[in-house]
Amino acid sequence: MTRIPEAETAYDRRRRNQWLAGEARAEGVGRRDMLRLLTAAGLVTAVPVSLPAATASAAAGSARPAGPTEPSRTTVSAGEGIVKPLPPERFIVHGTNAETRFEALAGTGYLTPVSHFFVRNHTTTPRLDAAAWRLHVWGDGLTRGERQFGLAELKRLPSVTRTAFVECAGNARNFFKTQQNQPASGTPWTTGAIGTARWRGVRLADVLRAAGLSRKAVDVMPRGLDDEYVTPDGTNYGRVRRPMPLSKALDDVILAYEMNGAPLPPDHGHPVRLLAPSWVGISSIKWLGDIEVSTTPLYSPWNTDFYRLYGDAYPPEGSAPLTRQTLKSAFELPWNATLSAHTRHHLTGRAWSAHGGITRVEVSTDGGASWRRAHLHDPAHRGAWTRWSTPWTPTKPGPAELLSRATDSTSRTQPKTTVPNTQGYLFDAVVRHAVTLV
Repeated sequence: MTRIPEAETAYDRRRRNQWLAGEARAEGVGRRDMLRLLTAAGLVTAVPVSLPAATASAAAGSARPAGPTEPSRTTVSAGEGIVKPLPPERFIVHGTNAETRFEALAGTGYLTPVSHFFVRNHTTTPRLDAAAWRLHVWGDGLTRGERQFGLAELKRLPSVTRTAFVECAGNARNFFKTQQNQPASGTPWTTGAIGTARWRGVRLADVLRAAGLSRKAVDVMPRGLDDEYVTPDGTNYGRVRRPMPLSKALDDVILAYEMNGAPLPPDHGHPVRLLAPSWVGISSIKWLGDIEVSTTPLYSPWNTDFYRLYGDAYPPEGSAPLTRQTLKSAFELPWNATLSAHTRHHLTGRAWSAHGGITRVEVSTDGGASWRRAHLHDPAHRGAWTRWSTPWTPTKPGPAELLSRATDSTSRTQPKTTVPNTQGYLFDAVVRHAVTLV
């Protein structure tokens, strides 16, 4: 079962209490939706007396234990709004999103080339002029009012380089359906909504301090410059934005302007994106336009209705907002690949964890009846992946299932199944990879 650390749960509970006391803001979050979270959390009795009784009653009746539907666009043409080429041998296109075919990573090296890196867009990729771009840092969490930064000014600050993966929270969502018979809403990713790159930029901490960070600040909320996100039913959520606690913002977050040694390409956030290592991909806002710094906790649709865990195993208000990603491994092999029996094969793959470095990968070539260790090719680093390989000589033709199982330095090991949630986030179970031997 996916567990939310107690510190994050306590932080979320404190946020809700502060909202009730009028000490938090929920930009773009409907009052009914906010009250649904609070009612389900057992906090609605603290609703201020100025709230009409009818509203509180309606909110109590609108609780949705099953959770909302994860945002996706299903009425778009394949690859709509993505700038770079999407050849079918590299990508599976899901509307405005493009998933990397994991087998296409074989032989590409440790870093994911831009040509192979997955694309997760809520709308379309904007084309922004780097020379005219400005980052607006603002909010009551600053001591000197709004501050603007151009790209040249950011580059004059000390630069840092981080090698880290970016992974959609819904990566591997499709396996809830195909392996566990528990369909979830959203883009049906297999394992390819992830990529690892070398990111260069400036520490968000340095930018906030240059802007005059107040000791009273508690939250920051980055916002993108892509179009407002409007669902097929006409609901307008505004531009993509998601708050994070100041503790994360001052830790390892950077404003990246280079990817694998070159300026960020359009589909990956040009000219500047946020990179929140190890956190779910929605936290790494692309095409960064502004950052609000607040002395009160902040909410947006992307940490209230979306990017929480909903379902029978979770509280009616959902889990605390998702932060860290989870643990996975995958073969660099096509789905339902055809392989020759009585032939030596060199099986390769990658494993990764947001909680610790990969210390062991085990492979089963008999559907899980037996396991053997694979050879690891990279050092163990949290928030980055490790390549692995193992030889295999199948002895008879017919269908077979290949499994890989990773363990990280915190002793987490991939389970047989993942506790389901309605939006299909954080799938971490062992994937059963079908092949045919001839």
